[in-house]
Amino acid sequence: MRNINTWLLVAMASDVDARGLMFPCAFSSKRPDFLALSSPDGRIRVWDSHSGSLRHEYVPSAHLSASCTCLAWGPNRVDKEGPQRKKRKSEAAVSTEQPDLLAIGTAVGSILLYSTVKGELQSRLDGGHDSRVNCIRWHQDGTYLYSCADDKHIVEWETQTGKVKCKWKGDKGSVSCICTSPDGKMLLTAGRTIKLWDLETKNMYRQFTGHSSAVSVLMFATVQPSSESHPFDGITGLYFLSGATDDRLLSVWQVRADGKDRNAVLSFTLHDEPAYVDIALSESKDEPVKLAVVCRNGQLHLFEHILNGFCRKPLAPNSTIQIATSGKDEQSVAVPVPILAAAFCPDGQSLMLVYGSTLHPIIESLALNTNEKHICLVRDIQKSVTLLTEQAVTKIRTPIVPSGTKVLVPGVPGHSAAIKPLTTDKGKRSDKRKTDTEKELSIEERLCAIDLDVMKVKSKGLPKTDSHAVLLVQGLESNDSDILNKVLQTKKDGPIKNTVSRLPVHAVIPLLHELTKRMLGHPNSALLMVRWLKAVLTLHSSYLSTLPDLIPQLGMLYQLMESRVKTLQKLTRLHGKLYLLIAQVSSSEKMQNMGDASQTAKLVYEEESSSEEGSEDMVADESDENWEEEEEEEKEYVEQSDEPDMSEQQVNGDSDMNSDSEEE
Repeated sequence: MRNINTWLLVAMASDVDARGLMFPCAFSSKRPDFLALSSPDGRIRVWDSHSGSLRHEYVPSAHLSASCTCLAWGPNRVDKEGPQRKKRKSEAAVSTEQPDLLAIGTAVGSILLYSTVKGELQSRLDGGHDSRVNCIRWHQDGTYLYSCADDKHIVEWETQTGKVKCKWKGDKGSVSCICTSPDGKMLLTAGRTIKLWDLETKNMYRQFTGHSSAVSVLMFATVQPSSESHPFDGITGLYFLSGATDDRLLSVWQVRADGKDRNAVLSFTLHDEPAYVDIALSESKDEPVKLAVVCRNGQLHLFEHILNGFCRKPLAPNSTIQIATSGKDEQSVAVPVPILAAAFCPDGQSLMLVYGSTLHPIIESLALNTNEKHICLVRDIQKSVTLLTEQAVTKIRTPIVPSGTKVLVPGVPGHSAAIKPLTTDKGKRSDKRKTDTEKELSIEERLCAIDLDVMKVKSKGLPKTDSHAVLLVQGLESNDSDILNKVLQTKKDGPIKNTVSRLPVHAVIPLLHELTKRMLGHPNSALLMVRWLKAVLTLHSSYLSTLPDLIPQLGMLYQLMESRVKTLQKLTRLHGKLYLLIAQVSSSEKMQNMGDASQTAKLVYEEESSSEEGSEDMVADESDENWEEEEEEEKEYVEQSDEPDMSEQQVNGDSDMNSDSEEE
């Protein structure tokens, strides 16, 4: 059981180290009494820093498609508390300041204002951005709110009306981070270059070199009182720091009146990319600046330094803090626990640490000590987190059934669990409870008993259409070509439409990229991908029309469709010419086949006129001498005969008359 718990803890720690630090979190302003944390499941939870209990939990209506990208607490509001009965003159109302509004930036460009006092969403700010919101900062008086996004713009909001007061372009590219000055008269913005703006006129006062990658950390390091006539009079001595992604340095910049401030004057070295930074401002030149930096690897670095100008050598941390579990037994292994965030308390002598999992973080107050170079805190996560794993495991009992009974359990095909047969020995009934507890399987043995036969699942082929969408999403996320080939080989329009209609919104763009890649391949594959492409563009057209950067994302698909449409006219002409040639060839073959037919007549009909003409022709063919002799003989014979029929018989031929006379 100890090994299983250690294995689960290692998995939890690795998961948080890989992904947990990527989710935004923020302490309440002025006093770190509350912690707002966006968890991987899309929920936003507000924890009490002192008791560690959950105070509020908010689930946005579109928390899956419009996930939280940044958090910012508003200034504390004055809340008057007093007895409910009618107050006496001697009684005075007690006023306390408590944090209330929490600004939530989303991936679709909207900003949500959540009230922790009422426990509900107060307002929604729309119309300022049309892409991912990267950073939100409140004005000191709480009447204005500033935000930046991937659309290159900075927006100033009126929190009372929820409308845009001012909007201007902040950079040539995406604006990743902003910060307001302590006096509320200046604004720092950064994409890759850092700019300082006058909030009254919205004019850029100074531009700094910046970083080679997107800036993720930006905040003022000193409080510099400015002149009442102009906020930039006597600005020399104002410092601010910045950090970027994939960078292990925090750069410190000085704003100077002479304009020679393009390069950083100081840098702090880190072991990894900064994830969360908190700073205790110095109100005088002789007071050091305290800096707490939480890196991606889960370690905390503490810095103390007096900002007094240029420093060539990068400064190393004064102290490094990390947390690990206790390895009491020989079998157990000490596992590092990642630190999620850290904030200075108002007294400046203590620090608030957040570590563990994002689903159930542990908040602890720690006394600030920078004398020790390396500090390792040993904490027992199993006792701190209220996840009763051992108690839940001991309540599980394996069902006891006869050996001949067939048990149907839910799960995937091939799943089989160890089932104890029913004992029929009557003599062992008294020791039945004892043997059951002794032979009860542990979690490790039960996990080993699970049988997932992958070949049996594959042999049964793909499931029905309602699960094709699940397989398609898994194939797109894991980039598994086998799963994608099996799903995308569907040729019927009905299953294709059902699969695409059940597809989640976040998988539409990856599916279009996959279809575009396959259309560039074999022509047979392109013919099949056109059906999928038609279904996606038809069923998800409303979602695609809301994407601001659709053209650069689908640029290759547009070019592919345009190139194929251009050749359509030429292909049509070629098709017509080929059709004419084929028709002519087929017609010539038919004419040749008709000429080979037999011309012999099976029946000939002749009229009387034709027979007489034939007889005359036959007589005319004879020689002239025979014709004259026959003519004289006919004349003599006609004169002798009395009947006209005899002459006809003679004309027809003498051979017939002779034959008749001989017969008589």
